[in-house]
Amino acid sequence: MRTRLVLVHGSRVSGVQWAAHRRWLEPEFDVVTPDLPGHGSRAAELFTMDSAVAAVAEAVDSASPGQPVVLAGHSLGGYVAMTYAAAYPSRLAGLVTIGAAAVPRGPGAAAYALLGVVTEKAGRERITAFNDRMLQRMAAPEVFEAIRADGYWFDGVRPSWAAVMAGGRPELLAAVTCPVLVVRGQFDQLGLNAHRYAAAAPHGRIVTVRGASHLLPLTRPWQTCAIIAGFARGLVGAENRWSPDSPA
Repeated sequence: MRTRLVLVHGSRVSGVQWAAHRRWLEPEFDVVTPDLPGHGSRAAELFTMDSAVAAVAEAVDSASPGQPVVLAGHSLGGYVAMTYAAAYPSRLAGLVTIGAAAVPRGPGAAAYALLGVVTEKAGRERITAFNDRMLQRMAAPEVFEAIRADGYWFDGVRPSWAAVMAGGRPELLAAVTCPVLVVRGQFDQLGLNAHRYAAAAPHGRIVTVRGASHLLPLTRPWQTCAIIAGFARGLVGAENRWSPDSPA
């Protein structure tokens, strides 16, 4: 039975963030990319951590009986993923967080809370244009084009990061019994406390990607796929059928 990968997106984008990754991973894995409340197909829904966990639970619980599930989340999605794992500590075969290993307090965390205010003052058109310019320059083309076509979602920024700051602590991982992989880019501002998060999990370890930023899944999608796929294979003893060097 193929392992299910549930990939949870970051702030301001939707599950489309994972469109290219999904194409590359699907020959080997059953891949699901849910939208969080306030984003994409759930844009009309209010973001709360409970509603976000419920969206992840829907993707996990729709797996076939006995099908192993690996949950991976980037940035906001990483904090949601670890909150889900804390609530259902025995449901997953494995958990991967990417760019979600900074204790949410202090000036760094406050900057994310202010992002919603900046968006409101600058206007959606200007922020959208800025996002497009930044991602076109930094992200892999196959990732950027999908995000640009889908658009950006701003209404969930303030409530989502308020929810993260209220509860996204390393202690969430203390009762998570499955293996946990904490992935951080070398220059990721949300990876500063990776060792604290990995140490909090009974079976946690860290992967640091040299030269990478917080946007690792967008700037290095193949490398991100290789990390997730290798972790998932190791959990269930899957045969190595997928190569990070060329599309399957």
